[in-house]
Amino acid sequence: MKSSRPFYTLILSLAFIIISITGFAQKPVNWTPDHVMQPSELAQKLNDSSTALPVIISVGPGALIPHSIVVGPVQEEENLAKLTNQLKGLDRKKEVVVYCGCCPYEHCPNVRPAVALLKELKFTNYKLLDLPHNMKTDWLDKGYPRVKL
Repeated sequence: MKSSRPFYTLILSLAFIIISITGFAQKPVNWTPDHVMQPSELAQKLNDSSTALPVIISVGPGALIPHSIVVGPVQEEENLAKLTNQLKGLDRKKEVVVYCGCCPYEHCPNVRPAVALLKELKFTNYKLLDLPHNMKTDWLDKGYPRVKL
């Protein structure tokens, strides 16, 4: 009877290679948990008129959160330039919240360039709105404030 050990070794080796390749293909996260704001926290700030609002910037295809500044998808150079211009006039200590919500973070082409720019410009109080799935699931379906369309 032939041993099936070489076959299983080959299969396990291929599985390991595939997992390794897909793991390296993912874009690294360039923010820390300290730089993530929960949607409920931003919603509370929007609902409390006695609270100073942060600068809220949509770096995705649209803006559904009230008081958002729309710069558009920053994967596009012209929109990244718009974001740069918006940020250059702000105090580096001002609270700034950026969000996209187009897709899950691991696939989003917009949040990483936005966070990288905030770091590059030496902002100290920036937050990425925690929308790990998308705008619908993580904001709209929870009944948080939205722009009336």
